Amino acid sequence: MSPADRTDGRPSAPHAADTHDVIRVHSARVNNLKDVSVEIPKRRLTVFTGVSGSGKSSLVFDTIAAESQRLINETYSAFVQGFMPTLARPDVDVLDGLTTAIIVDQQRMGADPRSTVGTATDANAMLRILFSRLGEPHIGPPGAYSFNTASVRASGGITVERGAKETVKATYQRTGGMCTRCEGRGTVSDIDLTQLYDDSKSLNEGALTIPGYSVDGWYGRIFSGCGFFDPDKPIRRFTEKELHDLLYREPTKIKVDGINLTYEGLIPKIQKSMLAKDVDALQPHVRAFVERAMTFTVCPECDGTRLSEGARSSRIDGISIADACAMQITDLAEWVRKLDVPSVAPLLTALRGTLDSFAEIGLGYLSLDRPAGTLSGGEAQRVKMIRHLGSSLTDVTYVFDEPTTGLHPHDIQRMNDLLLRLRDKGNTVLVVEHKPQTIAIADHVVDLGPGAGTAGGTVCYEGTVEGLRAGGTVTGRHLDDRAALKHSVRRPTGALEIRGATAHNLQGVDVDIPLGVLVVVTGVAGSGKSSLVHGSIPADAGAVTVDQSPIKGSRRSNPATYTGLLDPIRKAFAKANGVKPALFSANSAGACPTCNGAGVVYTDLAMMAGVAATCEDCEGKRYQAAVLEHRLGGRDISEVLAMPVSRAEEFFGSGEAHTPAAQRILGRLADVGLGYLTLGQPLTTLSGGERQRLKLATRMGDKGGVHVLDEPTTGLHLADVEQLLGLLDRLVDAGKSVVVVEHHPAVMAHADWIIDLGPGAGHDGGRIVFEGTPADLVAARSTLTGEHLAAYVGA
Repeated sequence: MSPADRTDGRPSAPHAADTHDVIRVHSARVNNLKDVSVEIPKRRLTVFTGVSGSGKSSLVFDTIAAESQRLINETYSAFVQGFMPTLARPDVDVLDGLTTAIIVDQQRMGADPRSTVGTATDANAMLRILFSRLGEPHIGPPGAYSFNTASVRASGGITVERGAKETVKATYQRTGGMCTRCEGRGTVSDIDLTQLYDDSKSLNEGALTIPGYSVDGWYGRIFSGCGFFDPDKPIRRFTEKELHDLLYREPTKIKVDGINLTYEGLIPKIQKSMLAKDVDALQPHVRAFVERAMTFTVCPECDGTRLSEGARSSRIDGISIADACAMQITDLAEWVRKLDVPSVAPLLTALRGTLDSFAEIGLGYLSLDRPAGTLSGGEAQRVKMIRHLGSSLTDVTYVFDEPTTGLHPHDIQRMNDLLLRLRDKGNTVLVVEHKPQTIAIADHVVDLGPGAGTAGGTVCYEGTVEGLRAGGTVTGRHLDDRAALKHSVRRPTGALEIRGATAHNLQGVDVDIPLGVLVVVTGVAGSGKSSLVHGSIPADAGAVTVDQSPIKGSRRSNPATYTGLLDPIRKAFAKANGVKPALFSANSAGACPTCNGAGVVYTDLAMMAGVAATCEDCEGKRYQAAVLEHRLGGRDISEVLAMPVSRAEEFFGSGEAHTPAAQRILGRLADVGLGYLTLGQPLTTLSGGERQRLKLATRMGDKGGVHVLDEPTTGLHLADVEQLLGLLDRLVDAGKSVVVVEHHPAVMAHADWIIDLGPGAGHDGGRIVFEGTPADLVAARSTLTGEHLAAYVGA
């Protein structure tokens, strides 16, 4: 008899603790959500679908997961909370039934040069302990094998109070594993001096080729008046001291034309002003200069291993820790299995479990020394999953942001199995996803829409997958979409030759990438696609690359500032009203003095969550009242920034507000499917796919003839893929060569030429297994990609 049955045979009422079977959201209004109310079943797999910008992330991440994390943070002491990010309560009437939320998102791992796959998981720490116990010769504790720990030796005095004071001489020593030359980075950076100046000219003749360093401005006056060198003498005739003063001189006070100034050598100056900043945040011409001038070479002392000679000399069975970290993880797992030392048996068991998790999740092709910043968004997300796979926690809410990103159709089934395993352990799994293969395994589907931005934010459908198919929503209608193979393909106008490519796992690849056509590079995860496209295309090809790295920006940054759209808008307003353009910048002269142009006033409550309140003076418009009296086409600047891209394109397209420069940028934003974004929306509120497409719109105007796109379908709804294909066609028809790293079958079917890498991942890949048209690939079915594409097009 079950515990639920009473002794008289009649079932008793369910226990009160068993009634909390749903996460209940009532009237959520975060971002564009319009009083959304849903009930999400616990211990089930729920998939959230909808077009880009419909409010999926707002509901899942910014409402459910954010409130769960905020409530957990509040359980810690006030002291501990002071060290944690402060989270405000989401704008929602009721949120109950929440459990602990673990977010596994696609944010790229920090690009800290010392962060690797091994340090981002526990694998590196366990290897260091293993070598400190078993390594011969023994060189010290685990820190002696860490490239993040420097060796320190110091001596001094310690004052000890024992009745009377006495001073004891003491020396302090710590053995670290950091290479002293590259400081644990594995590479040493240098500046190519030929990119800074033309040594055949003098400074007055314009020898400097650094952006902004013109002879006509302040720099010209400083060089002429400093007295350290002759500005009329060609640089190649400078003495050693003069060249040192030009390039490396420490900050020195000088007087020019009666004005006190500071002179500093060119290299420290540009290191502070350009090289210390995020490359993506720089203006295009400055970015191009930095990419030309900086050269990175493997550290000659440690040969790129990041470790000191002592750490490299200690070995287990002839393998050093540097050798172990350089191995492919599947090979490393085999090596660890062969070790049988009873004294470290628990450690070996834990290490084997972690390494096996890498293989299970489809990352066995990586090595532990792979820099974390070079992982794609999908790879970074799967690395974060590793620590949760073996977890004994149950009744946890796992929140995933498009876990199939970067996965070949062949690998998606493996990811689906992992999601189902997490669910079957008694966890609630919430997945934001567009791929039909993953939507198909859902126990429950929530479809948001019907449109994007202000046209979205409502629940269009809630129920089973079968009901979604029959429901008539945008997602339901497109769930069974299939793209057809092209009847005719474009003819190439030339070829980009790659010879003997060996980046990462490429095995001496020779390939001709056709120019003037749409080329898709595909293959299973880890087969070498990114290594071929990003690591092997010659620098002189003039490639414009749009990858998935995040856009660095504060909450003041928005699409108008990032794309350069605000400049022509400010100039148009200034010209129409006879005032200076700076008035129309919320970060400059026109900013509301109360909120400093932020639109909201942040009140820091120390260890409690800070409160953001709309600024009462400007009512969130960010500008002084006087600025809003200036109008263009009947609208003030705050009204223009509140417009969605599609409306702004009409506004600047004709009439008094006609501004061709603004219309060009707006057209590109609409082309990449961002017509619903408002011009003033903070960049911090954009999803990963939206950020990538914003970057694509910005780089589309660049002069390069070859455009390299890294999975542009990331974050795109099935209905939007068609629009993306149209955009790629327009780029090719405009004379550009487009190379796309992509797994989406619709993009493969639409290609003029396919390059398929494989056959497997890691050292089982890195070779070209097919080159030709999509029709030939389907006909041959000689590769995994060919089989999946044939099934997709119904061949």
